[in-house]
Amino acid sequence: MSDTPKEMDKDLPEHNTKRKREKEDGSAQPVKVKERRKIEYFIETEVEEIRGANPLKKKRRRKKISDIVSSTPQPAVPADLQNMIIQHFKHERSVIELEELKLPDSCFLESNDLTHTLSSYLKQVCRKWVKLCKNHTENKSVLMLIICSSALRALEMIRLITTFKGDHKVIKLFAKHIKVEEQIKWLSKGAVHLGVGTPGRIRNLIDRDGLSLQSLKYVILDWNWRDQKLRRLMDIPEVKQETLKLLETSIIPACKTGQVKLGLF
Repeated sequence: MSDTPKEMDKDLPEHNTKRKREKEDGSAQPVKVKERRKIEYFIETEVEEIRGANPLKKKRRRKKISDIVSSTPQPAVPADLQNMIIQHFKHERSVIELEELKLPDSCFLESNDLTHTLSSYLKQVCRKWVKLCKNHTENKSVLMLIICSSALRALEMIRLITTFKGDHKVIKLFAKHIKVEEQIKWLSKGAVHLGVGTPGRIRNLIDRDGLSLQSLKYVILDWNWRDQKLRRLMDIPEVKQETLKLLETSIIPACKTGQVKLGLF
């Protein structure tokens, strides 16, 4: 027969005493140890997984132009342009083709030493300007191209050459608010002596046969001037790309014939 409730009650003290004794002598400990080990194992594994994870890569801080620009600006020299041309095309051209892109020193005008205004610089390097203008009668061509980084800078340069250009005609060769068809029309109407603009639009006009280099004598790169972000002509990627392309396809071949001189302002 099964134990009666009373008999079970009598056994309870003995059962409780037995459990108490097991606690004291540690016989019940293995169960708790196993559970603790499981917990500890889980925690350690989690820590190992975190430690084994790929560490976050440190972001490399890109140098700002303000970090590079020295306190004392250095004027550009022909070697600066020559080195830039070689570095830009060295992975795209053969050794022979790179040699073709090198210009002899005789192709360069005296560079601006940063003491000149634009007018005073042009007067120094283009001493035959007035005579050239008198003899210039060809349409679609200019005697001088001034290449700069933006339309705003082009407008500023046109104002800066007032004393140099005199009464001779100047044309704006940039894309802002001016259609290429309009510029082609202006160039075809009569002789224009001086063009000021951006390399992309100048190259576009040449490709479309709207601008001829037949009468061209001088090309001036607005090299040293910096905008509000301290960027020069060759510091702006898209402008640099267009300038080097224009030099490669049109200006360098013309310089090598002895027809054109190149200046860095």
